[in-house]
Amino acid sequence: MSDATQMSTASFIPLKLSGQPLVLKITAIMLGTVFLAASSWIEVPMVPVPMTMQTFAVTLVGALYGWRLGAITVLAWLAQGMMGFPVLAGGAGGLAHFAGPTAGYLAGFVVAAAMVGFLAERGWTAGVVRGSLTMLLGNILILAVGWVWLAAMIGAESALIHGVTPFLLGGLLKSLLASLTVLAAGRASLFLR
Repeated sequence: MSDATQMSTASFIPLKLSGQPLVLKITAIMLGTVFLAASSWIEVPMVPVPMTMQTFAVTLVGALYGWRLGAITVLAWLAQGMMGFPVLAGGAGGLAHFAGPTAGYLAGFVVAAAMVGFLAERGWTAGVVRGSLTMLLGNILILAVGWVWLAAMIGAESALIHGVTPFLLGGLLKSLLASLTVLAAGRASLFLR
């Protein structure tokens, strides 16, 4: 079996954290929350939901960490936000963000990180096309959960117009960027072995 075939049929988690010591996993979670916070500060203000690099970071964490550690990292980051740390969009924090217009997207982040990680563990991020589609699925899942929550607040059509449509092109671009980043991380990890 060639390396390319083996890579596409097997797990493709470049960081391979699942078998590592607990202290390394905790360090990865802490670094992941810093990365997620930094992605939140890259913001294009929009109403009712701002555009950030969060979806890029969430899907990337899922792909690099795997489903369990990816979801735990996103949950840890959201817990920091709940405690008031300035880790959410635009450096915000506090419980209000978990009941307002962005709450559905925040919940979708956990599910998307887990789903992308799950697919990565099955080889779905090993190539640019499948990797981009996997990341795009994560973005769509975030938008879907966010839309459901926002629709309950402002109506289905308005939520689609203001909470989904403006994010589609960015989601496509961030999906491609995340896929390329995972592939680069995979190549870099080959050099470190």
